[in-house]
Amino acid sequence: MSLFWIIATSIGVVIILALAFYAGRLLQQLSLQTKRQQQAEIAQQQAHKSHDVKALKSVIIITRAMQEEQCDFSEGCWRLSVLLDSLKLSSQLDQQFPAIFELYNEIKHLSILEDRKQLAKKQRMKEDFQRMQVESRLRPAIETDVENLKQFADEQVQQLSSS
Repeated sequence: MSLFWIIATSIGVVIILALAFYAGRLLQQLSLQTKRQQQAEIAQQQAHKSHDVKALKSVIIITRAMQEEQCDFSEGCWRLSVLLDSLKLSSQLDQQFPAIFELYNEIKHLSILEDRKQLAKKQRMKEDFQRMQVESRLRPAIETDVENLKQFADEQVQQLSSS
């Protein structure tokens, strides 16, 4: 009977060792997978940071051009809205700079580029008048938003570049 217990114990030990080895391999794979996920997350954060720095530098250029009247408010707000919407690490900027987004939302349906060239002169003048009315109504608020946005973008670029 003692031979039976020796064999049973030996088989039990082999099974336990096999299971322990398998558990160790699973833990090793889990550790490796976790490391890869962390590296992917860091790489994604770096890519978002790089994208945001580039977009914010463009925002600074556009706001400066708007302040120096080298870019009209309609075009500037259009470009700024698109850039701000593309930021990965910032959100709810439409609430921080409402006049910029309001102008964009009021003119985004108007024709641009080739579509504008295809319009009849009367229709083009009608759209220009509509654009000028909205610009005129929102001008003081946009000037404030542009100044605040320039300061915000400068601070964000500085902060993202230093981290």
